Amino acid sequence: MRNILLLLALSIFVACTNSAKTNVNNKTFENENENADTLIYPGIYQTDLYLNLISDKKIGIVSNQTGMVNNVHLVDTLISLGFDVLKVFCPEHGFRGTADAGQTVETGTDDKTGIIITSLYGKNKKPTPEQLADLDIVVFDLQDVGVRFYTYISTLHYVMEACAESNIPLIVLDRPNPNAHYIDGAILDTANYRSFIGMHPVPVVYGMTIGEYAQMINGEKWLRNGIQCNLTVIPCKNYTHKTKYSLPVKPSPNLPNDRSIELYPTLCFFEATTLSLGRGTDKQFQILGHPSLSVVEEASFTFTPMPNEGAKDPVLNGQLCYGFDLSENSSIFKWENDKLNIGLIIELYKLFPKNEIFFKKTNSIELLSGYAEFRKQIENGVSEEEIRNGWSKGIEEFKLVRTKYLIYE
Repeated sequence: MRNILLLLALSIFVACTNSAKTNVNNKTFENENENADTLIYPGIYQTDLYLNLISDKKIGIVSNQTGMVNNVHLVDTLISLGFDVLKVFCPEHGFRGTADAGQTVETGTDDKTGIIITSLYGKNKKPTPEQLADLDIVVFDLQDVGVRFYTYISTLHYVMEACAESNIPLIVLDRPNPNAHYIDGAILDTANYRSFIGMHPVPVVYGMTIGEYAQMINGEKWLRNGIQCNLTVIPCKNYTHKTKYSLPVKPSPNLPNDRSIELYPTLCFFEATTLSLGRGTDKQFQILGHPSLSVVEEASFTFTPMPNEGAKDPVLNGQLCYGFDLSENSSIFKWENDKLNIGLIIELYKLFPKNEIFFKKTNSIELLSGYAEFRKQIENGVSEEEIRNGWSKGIEEFKLVRTKYLIYE
């Protein structure tokens, strides 16, 4: 009887996710003239490819606020359909996506479902055998932004490794990468700078969806001792790497819109400096500033970081900052959206008062850039062209590796 009810529920669910009222990419089909066959469906909508794989299974879910289907979370949807969801694991920023960057996320209980939410950020980055012991299968659904130091791919690595070690199959529901249209940056020196914000020998921007990336982790045997995960990737529909994709849900508290996601690969380098990137404002990762830039004529834009969602104690909290507004293409800096704009950090280093500290004394710029020389290159006035020339060989070699794991054009 349970199987009959489940099949009935599945048929209703599949019909709903393919109906003319499905919300995908911030669009409602019945209100648009576009052909539904040309709109992008993340893997979560390809229900006919995965619901049968989790039927009669004890399920673990790895997700956060981005794991939505028809404006309902995947966890809530599966529970309502009678699937046996036992556990939920969440990455940096927590299950509801409200925690600050770097904030320890505590394990707790989801108020809506009563399910135990286990954090995979902080001390427990990898599911333990005990946490996986009563599961038959794990489903992974996180919206990535295609940048090496965005920690969701590190969470993916540890989930794959844990599943492989416990002999549990993993399903990755793929989602489009809004920064998939280019590849740029130095290949990470994993011997010296491997960390949770960079685990694999890939460039800063790698041009792959998280499903393709999972296949690369498996295929290149980057998991511990070269083990491989029993992996199934449910692909997106109507997607290519060149397709413009606007995220329907912000992937983390300080990436609130398309512009912030576009600027993020470059502006995150400034996390290793004393400047504010707009945390504690409504233009996170869209503005740059510092009180000391008041003496710089070009730094005419002003803002004051204050505590808000995702930034309880922002950098330069309560201090008037002078700098630049990059939220629109009206800055003195010419922005190009098909490469890392390292000219920005080069120029700001030159403008910054020499009696003030620009780079933090930690090794964070090495961890972000991926190699030891980047700090010295900026400080010594090395040109952007020369810096890029140092990346080119690694990028070309990576592209050959990447090709083996692509799902989309």
